[in-house]
Amino acid sequence: MALGARIQFEERPDQRSAGVFPALAERLNDAIERGVRHLLSLQASEGYWLGELEADTTLESDYIFYLNVIGKAKPERIAKLANYVRRRQLPDGGWNIYYGGPSELNATVKAYVGLQLSGESPDSEQLQRARRRVHELGGLESANSYTRLYLALVGALGWDMAPAVPPELMLLPNWFAINIYEMSSWTRGIVIPLTILYAKKPRFAVNGPIAVDALFLDPSRKALAFDWDKELFSWRNFFLALDRGLKLYERLPWKPLRQRALGQAKEWMLAHLDRSDGLAAIYPAMMNSIFALVALGHSPDDPITAREIGELGRFEIEEGETIRMQPCVSPVWDTAIALVALEEAGLPPDHPALIKSADWLLENQITARGDWMLKTRGVLPGGWAFEFRNEWYPDVDDTAFVLMALQRIDYPDKTRVENAIRRGLAWLLAMQNDDGGWGAFDHNNDRRFLCHIPFADHNAMIDPSTADVTARVLECLGRFGWPATHPAMQRGVRFLVKDQATEGPWFGRWGVNYVYGTSGVLRALETIQLTAQDYCRRAVQWLRDVQNSDGGFGESIASYYDSALKGKGTSTASQTAWGLIGLLAGGELGESAILRAVTHLIEQQEANGSWSEDEFTGTGFPCVFYLKYHLYGNYFPLYALARYCNMTQNAAQFCGLRVQPREFERQNLVRESA
Repeated sequence: MALGARIQFEERPDQRSAGVFPALAERLNDAIERGVRHLLSLQASEGYWLGELEADTTLESDYIFYLNVIGKAKPERIAKLANYVRRRQLPDGGWNIYYGGPSELNATVKAYVGLQLSGESPDSEQLQRARRRVHELGGLESANSYTRLYLALVGALGWDMAPAVPPELMLLPNWFAINIYEMSSWTRGIVIPLTILYAKKPRFAVNGPIAVDALFLDPSRKALAFDWDKELFSWRNFFLALDRGLKLYERLPWKPLRQRALGQAKEWMLAHLDRSDGLAAIYPAMMNSIFALVALGHSPDDPITAREIGELGRFEIEEGETIRMQPCVSPVWDTAIALVALEEAGLPPDHPALIKSADWLLENQITARGDWMLKTRGVLPGGWAFEFRNEWYPDVDDTAFVLMALQRIDYPDKTRVENAIRRGLAWLLAMQNDDGGWGAFDHNNDRRFLCHIPFADHNAMIDPSTADVTARVLECLGRFGWPATHPAMQRGVRFLVKDQATEGPWFGRWGVNYVYGTSGVLRALETIQLTAQDYCRRAVQWLRDVQNSDGGFGESIASYYDSALKGKGTSTASQTAWGLIGLLAGGELGESAILRAVTHLIEQQEANGSWSEDEFTGTGFPCVFYLKYHLYGNYFPLYALARYCNMTQNAAQFCGLRVQPREFERQNLVRESA
């Protein structure tokens, strides 16, 4: 029985063709051809794409700290990590968390500590400048909870300076308002090892003392982070009172639930080390799990600890006299977007590079149980993760992109790919939240009051619906033939309309920022033929209004802090591509804004077919952690130019499969006991 209808080549439905100006056509075709060649040259022999994922120096600073804790601080490695950190100190003495950004307190404190552990004297000119900058930024007393927790691990601060993270959290039932599964997946991975550390309160030895007292601006106000809110009845005050109660509990000589809670935390952590390349396959969770294993009595050379140390070591990039760290790796994400760009650029649907990539993606579909099942019962697994192996945590955004990529490949084993697509679509549908939108990793993970817990200052305690992820799913479903009138689609669109900013754009949770969010939403609404709506016209006009004079688009990360900076910043290749994609979705094909963006991308292309950009245009946690995807400046511009070219020619596209909504009604899914 067929799982869906194979379409093969079909005309594009929009029929908004308008020939490319002759003077532009040759340059456009050349840019696309060179972009395709360059992207193909980056494909790994196994079939995937993987670009570097760059972050700020907190990773290198923490890694120096970590290597000291586990007794593997080889002088040559520490020196290379310290070199990388030193070279990124700003003229004012601090360190920032994104390219071109201002000094940031936690990054500066961590660099100060890391450089001390590398042998730098606190009296050195470099650390004196850093110390002055820490004071100007509010002092160590204003640092976030994770900075203070790490310093407590080595006795540089007392545990009273750290928020309470008791393992008894593990004992709270899933129906209770506060429990580990109401936290975001990445928070679980970070926090559960910390509950073990908080209970054990180790004092790890490091190579030499860490002197941080001089970093306090006002030593009499060390507990500034625990000051009461001015409003008497607030969630912050509730959780601060709870924190104080838990710290009193810590002083009791007998804690009847402690051993049971510790046992559950250890059991959870060990289970989640299985079927993944490290806990949650992300840097902070992996580092915390290694610290927790050591605190539990596992030596660094114990097989389980050594395995995790090896996994974290894979994030190192050694180059000349420096070592830098990645926060994780992004092969599934990079591969899916690269495929979509190459497909749009006209690579034949049965091209060997596409087939090999499809093989790799199909092998990496997750069919095992994960945390998401706790709140989404009776649904078979079928998503994809961001990394090589992270079976506990498939995510919605990757899954939607993978499905769109697979749809346009003429894969020889039709049954295999159709089964994979069917299972992936079913999983996506099951992950729709009650508000109509989609989050990244979890279902209905939106209890906002949890963001006031003292250890929630990483600004990502929950995983609620966001416009960019919701748009990706709607685009995916639309490409498979789901109409805007289907109830799931209607609910998704209602969420987007409600989430739109007054001026017309949409916030970008996972990319910088409103240009990213707006582009994705417009592309999704184009797919389901809603761009004539007023809310789309306002979004398109906003894009026109924020386009730079050079024809490009740019938006500073500062827009996360100051809403007046929406859509404002130096033009970058990736953001120009996003702006162009949005304009193509809802604008007039021959309008000057589109032609100027196309021209800008063509003119900025390097001779080898790539595009370069220094700016960070990816987002980890808004206002806390940002990313530079090194392939963003390659596949997004290629996709945007190819899409423009195809629309001007009304070119046919290959579509391997359409799937009718009736095939995926949730009550018809094969169910399994959760």
